[in-house]
Amino acid sequence: MPDGLTDTLFAPTQKKPNVPFSPGLRSYLTRYKRERELPVTYERLRAFHEAIPLVDADGRPTLWDTVIYHADEMSALNEALKRVYSILKVDGDFSVMQHLYVDRVDFCTFGNSTPFRVRIVNAFNDNQDYFYVKKADASRAYGLELEHLLSPNRLNFLTHGQTLVEEHIAGVPGDSFIENWLARPDLRAVRVAKELVKFNERCFVRLLGDMRSYNFVFVVTPDFEDAQVRIRAMDFDQQSYDGRKNFYLPQFFKENRPLALFCAKHLRKETAYQYQREEQTLLLQRAELAADRLGRLLREMSADPIAPPEKVVQLREALAEHYQRSDYLRCESMGALVVENLASIRLHLGRLVGNREIEGRVTA
Repeated sequence: MPDGLTDTLFAPTQKKPNVPFSPGLRSYLTRYKRERELPVTYERLRAFHEAIPLVDADGRPTLWDTVIYHADEMSALNEALKRVYSILKVDGDFSVMQHLYVDRVDFCTFGNSTPFRVRIVNAFNDNQDYFYVKKADASRAYGLELEHLLSPNRLNFLTHGQTLVEEHIAGVPGDSFIENWLARPDLRAVRVAKELVKFNERCFVRLLGDMRSYNFVFVVTPDFEDAQVRIRAMDFDQQSYDGRKNFYLPQFFKENRPLALFCAKHLRKETAYQYQREEQTLLLQRAELAADRLGRLLREMSADPIAPPEKVVQLREALAEHYQRSDYLRCESMGALVVENLASIRLHLGRLVGNREIEGRVTA
């Protein structure tokens, strides 16, 4: 991670206004089969009859309420939710999902998206899965799609009018990882710290903000010697909206302070710089592999006013100073700033390669 690990401590973010889909974004989503006809909308789920607070396994209250619908609506609604799940998972082949049932629908008033969480259970083996139904928001759609194209993770999501459906992202929530996993001896500290640096860089380049510990998860995968760790974002509400540069660097949130200090303890500055460069190289490789699709997305995003002009101006000035490139000052949108970020790391890595070639000739 860069110097100044916890210089900035952000106050909780205010609710961001929902940004409607532009015709260009809707066209993009349709082209890549994100926009689909769905039998359930967000507004239909809002018509619940009763809400009961949901507690965790230890009896402590959560941020969720389990909602109950009128008896004459439940059967049809459950069937429709199963069909949404089949569209999300198997492109609508409902014949392979007859044995599933909707066990519970939860509602959360916390945050901007006020989502519904649907719990789906396999009647044959009691295996469970979840998906989320939220209000459609352009910022969130851009964030999900950028995650799909520029991160090592693939994401399934669907849109339909004013409704957004997202798959569940499994993992250990960041705040729980800090409390219960960070000091575990069976996890190699360097591997955890390396992934923190890489995640920090991914968020910064693609301008995904507000990555507090409860907005991302750790995916722990046993390996033949040591467990591997990957961090996955699970909240894309603050994609390219805020004007503060450090808002896009997870290391600066007070909730992430233990993780930032963990990195400082276990990584030398030179090693952190190496991992940062590795992730930048991977970002460019992913961008090249998805060049046509990413280009279409960023063209729509560059033309879409998903953030107020004053925030764009604030951020472009900070990024111009950070990367020492005046090209940022011509950017008029958040999408253009993401494009410029990719150009910055491409130029910088190109210069590094050029310097090595020159040094090689001199040595020879």
